[in-house]
Amino acid sequence: MQIYLFSTTYFCKKLFMKIVVAATNEQWAALDRDAFKSAWQRVDDCEDFTQHNDADAFFDLTGNSVLAGFASLGKPVFINSVTQTLKELNAPVNVLRINAWPGFLQRPAWEIAGPVDKNVVDICKSLDKKVIAVPDEPGLIAARIIAMIINEAYFATGDEVSSRKEIDIAMKLGTNYPFGPFEWASLIGPGNILALLEKLSATDKRYQPAVLLIKEVNENS
Repeated sequence: MQIYLFSTTYFCKKLFMKIVVAATNEQWAALDRDAFKSAWQRVDDCEDFTQHNDADAFFDLTGNSVLAGFASLGKPVFINSVTQTLKELNAPVNVLRINAWPGFLQRPAWEIAGPVDKNVVDICKSLDKKVIAVPDEPGLIAARIIAMIINEAYFATGDEVSSRKEIDIAMKLGTNYPFGPFEWASLIGPGNILALLEKLSATDKRYQPAVLLIKEVNENS
């Protein structure tokens, strides 16, 4: 058996990262900022990224906007873009997509679409996150699956199969999910779910949104 010894000072220096983040209060609270290998700097807007040239990585969690200036940063820029792809956004090569919907930032592993290299893996390691590299497709993986589950729950309620509360209880007890479909929808936002389903259903009718979901979003818009 081989045992490898590393200098603690070297290890910390190697993985210590300065991370600059544009985020809502909810997203900021969801980040594990106690990770000892990272120094966090919050900014009001992603336009402020240029004031932090010494940063190792940037996170714009407020939306799926891609600024032309991202390319000049020369460091990885992670954006919260669940529905739109990097190709559609005409994103520079240093931009990557993650899912920053409520409930996803806290996960121990992040799905990342884009050029995942060793530097990106090291950045995520400094945040105590594992990397799951996924294709640059709408919905990534988890959000696509959860959106479909939520949609089926809306279909079931619309067909009067059961109540929302009963469906949530059945799914949590039967599948050990942390949330029921309607709890997920409330947490993520029905509008986000509908936008993703509409995008996916344009090429795959399995994702056709339930009438009840469409009606709920329209009534609350």
